Order: sequence, then C-alpha cells, then structure tokens
Amino acid sequence: MTGDSGLLSPIIIGLLYGGLYAMIALGLSMVFGVMRLINLAHGDLVILGSYLSFTLWSYLGFDPIVSLILTIPVLFGLGFVIQQYLMRRAFAISAEAPLIIAFGISLILQNFNQIIWQPQSRGISTTYSMASFNIGPAQFPVSYLLDFVVALVVMLVLREFLRRTYMGRAITAASQDNKAAQLMGVNTRMIYGFAFAIAMISAAIAGTFLGMTFPFTPLSGTQFLIIAFGVVIIGGLGSLFGTFLGGLILGLVQTLAGYFFGAAAQMFFVYLAVLIVLAIRPQGLLGVKR
Repeated sequence: MTGDSGLLSPIIIGLLYGGLYAMIALGLSMVFGVMRLINLAHGDLVILGSYLSFTLWSYLGFDPIVSLILTIPVLFGLGFVIQQYLMRRAFAISAEAPLIIAFGISLILQNFNQIIWQPQSRGISTTYSMASFNIGPAQFPVSYLLDFVVALVVMLVLREFLRRTYMGRAITAASQDNKAAQLMGVNTRMIYGFAFAIAMISAAIAGTFLGMTFPFTPLSGTQFLIIAFGVVIIGGLGSLFGTFLGGLILGLVQTLAGYFFGAAAQMFFVYLAVLIVLAIRPQGLLGVKR
C-alpha cells in the first residue's frame, strides 16, 4: 500500500485482513458449533490446502482458484475420514481424547508438509493477486480484496446451507441437541462426519487465498490456528456471522495497534483484545451461553 492516507490505510487493511482471518476461522467455528471440539489441527489443514494449491499452480500450471476443483474434494474426503475413523472413536473414550488426536494430526501434518515440500517459505503469485487498486490516495493489493469478498461469500453460503438444506438443518439440530436429533431420525454419526468435511471445504478455500496473500511454511499452521482461535473467541464459538465479525475486529486491532504503537505491538494488542472479550463476555460477541 502506498500514499499518505493517515488512518485510512490501516483501517482498510485491517478490514481486508479480517476477511482472510474470518475465512480461516470459519471451519474451526463450525466444528466447535457442531461437535464442541477445538480442532487443534485446523491451522495445519489450512496450510495443507495452501500446499496443494501451490503444487497445482507451480507444477501443473493450474490457476489457484481453479485448483479448488481438486483441493476441495481432497480436504472434504480427508475431513470425513478424520472425523469418522479418529474423532468419533476418540469421543467414545473421553472428552480429552479428541484434543489429543487433533494435536497428533497437527504434528503429523507439519512433518508431512516438511518432508514433501521442504521447510523453506512458499507463496502463490498470479497476475491478479499481484495487482493493486486505489481507495483515495492509498493503494492496496487485489489479493486482500479477494480475501474479504471470498470470506463474505463463503460465510453467507455456509449460513444459507445450514438454514435451507436438509443436511444443514440436520447439522444444526445435532449441534443443539444430539439425542433429540437422533429421536427425530437423524443419523448423527454421519452428520458429524459431513459437518467436519464441510468445515474442511472452507479450510481448502482459506488455504488457497492465504497462499496468495502471505508466504507460508510447514509450521505456519500454528500461527494461523492462534489467530483463528482468537477470531472465534471474539465473535462467538459456533456463530458464523460472529466469526466474520470477529475476523474484522481482530484485523482492525492488529493494524491500528501497528499504526499507533509499531509493528512489534500488533500481536500484543490482538491477544489483549481476546482476553478482554473472554473476561467481559466469555461466549463471544454473538455467541450464546450454554
């Protein structure tokens, strides 16, 4: 970004960053909303999506957005397998077992990514992601705008899917009352599998656009998991619109803190904002007390 625009640049950049943060967090929020599971592997699954898009772009010449035709089914299938054959059995053992399984998946993915793609930083560059646009005197990367627009579209599509389709209503019913949903004929075991898999669709999309926005390494998943966790805490665990709002707030806090206090203070104020929300409203801005 260029131009002497005062507060305009950090505000716009913060909102656009927030779109990407919300997109990364949507899958984490959905999994928690349905299964009450903090998926510690979510950040690494997003980065896996980044690497898959990077491979299709760099070696086969696929446009990153077009590559979603292949990466979405891969992450969807992987998510379904993880839930049905790992998480479901772990839930039968104890409430802590799924967290341990998710942590193990995170470590496996980090090492897998490092073996396959090496530890150096990667990125996805296209003509449109490297282009820029102007708002007043300030100039911004088009990739940031794409992040925001796609995050808004993904959030709205997920919300309408949950409201208007049979599977979406079944997922909502299972998240509200598992036993009542079973009595109404809902196969909650399959529904949980599809809910996790659908969350991985958003992870695949987030991974592609993250790769066009920031450089990433096999260990980047932890960084973005922390950001996603902060987003869903602020917005409200399980609330899709709250997650989008939380992403915007976190993005604004980060860029405004950098503007007023310097880059070193950005994450301090981000974590401080999360702690304040936890202290004042533990269920998040749009979350519901349970």
